[in-house]
Order: sequence, then C-alpha cells, then structure tokens
Amino acid sequence: MYKILNFFLLIIVIFFIFFVFKYYSSNKNIDMKSFNRINIDKILKEKISDIPILENDTSNVIEFNDSPEIGFNKEKKRSFWDLLKNK
Repeated sequence: MYKILNFFLLIIVIFFIFFVFKYYSSNKNIDMKSFNRINIDKILKEKISDIPILENDTSNVIEFNDSPEIGFNKEKKRSFWDLLKNK
C-alpha cells in the first residue's frame, strides 16, 4: 500500500517539476519577460527626465550649541555599582 502511494507521489512530483520547467523555458514566457524589462526601462527613462532639480537652500542652517557641555560638568557623577548597594 505504502509503495503504491509513494510511487504516485513521486510521479506527481516529477510531473510538477517537468511542467514548471517547460513553462519557464518556453519561448512565450521568455519573450514576455524581455518585453516587460524593456517596457520598464522606457518608463523609468521617461520619469527620470521629468524630475525637477531643486536648488540648495541649506547653507548656514546648522548652528553648533555648546550649552550641553557646560551643564554636564555641573552634575554629580553617576555610578552603576552605587545603584546596587543596600542602604
């Protein structure tokens, strides 16, 4: 019984692999893939040509701030091991 079932399953798997390979290697599928790739390239070229170039308006926007360094020096130093001590 199990031998017959295993044989049929093996045959089904072999047919599945055969038909998948046959479909993906067919001329129709290869032509469709190449057509889609060419079409995507054309669409991308059209969209890239329509993109406007923006001017750079970010000069002198960032200012350096020294105040955090002054505040850190005044604070008490912290220690991890002090947190674990029993009081």
